[in-house]
Amino acid sequence: MRIGSIEAGGTKINCGIGNEHGELIETIQFPTTKPEETLENIISYFHNKHIECLGIGSFGPLDLKENSPTYGSITTTPKPDWSNVDIVNTLSSIYNIPIGWDTDVNAAALGEAYWGAAQGLDSCLYYTVGTGIGIGVYIENNLVHGLVHPEGGHILTRRHPKDPFQGICPYHGDCLEGLASGTAIEARWMVKATELPSDHIAWEIEAFYLAQAISTAILTVSPKKIILGGGVMKQAQLFPLIHQEVRNILNGYVNDETITTHIEQYIVQPKLGNNAGLCGGLALGLQAFHKK
Repeated sequence: MRIGSIEAGGTKINCGIGNEHGELIETIQFPTTKPEETLENIISYFHNKHIECLGIGSFGPLDLKENSPTYGSITTTPKPDWSNVDIVNTLSSIYNIPIGWDTDVNAAALGEAYWGAAQGLDSCLYYTVGTGIGIGVYIENNLVHGLVHPEGGHILTRRHPKDPFQGICPYHGDCLEGLASGTAIEARWMVKATELPSDHIAWEIEAFYLAQAISTAILTVSPKKIILGGGVMKQAQLFPLIHQEVRNILNGYVNDETITTHIEQYIVQPKLGNNAGLCGGLALGLQAFHKK
């Protein structure tokens, strides 16, 4: 079976072809420019690829309500020119195939649930910590939507006592994304995260904020695995700091050995690595195919 996959990010688009086993056969990447040019590149790539279905994980916010007149569109994104761009209907008018559609982080969560770090489990959370912060929620074998979709990057957190930074979120200032995204790290320290030494206080502060979000998620939806991806999480020194801080916050209240003894196997890196989003697109396409 040939499945098309799109991981649409704010700065780059990843496209690929894979199969029902989560195996990617080929991939391509190009920058996210104006909507017309970007969609033309996507259409050109999939021309004559003979795909049977397509899955799209996109930056948002998105309209995911199938009975909505604007289903398949990006909605109120701060990315210039991309508000109200109808991706799904544009592509479905060309390819008469089932199309799955969700947020990029929900797609990554689904990919990890199907073939990655959460394989065999009925729940997981996927955080991407990069230019922004997003969260994908997979509970009881289903991706979570609702009024819109999870936006866990914009929860409020307690301030670290050594952090005077005001935050950079244009909506909330010092929300999680405003304090802990890669963009926030660079704005706070005036250098890219990759240029900070591993023992810099930046990582203590970063772990403090991410651990609050993770602990809140554990207390509210109780996932069986938490996966941390994105460019910032390539800093390996963050994981032990986050593990310890989550334990400190929970303080033994969640009395399960998964957290008390084996937390390094519970809060983990993506098993699919940089392919989590594209593999999630394969899973979305596969779900759409079976639904049709």
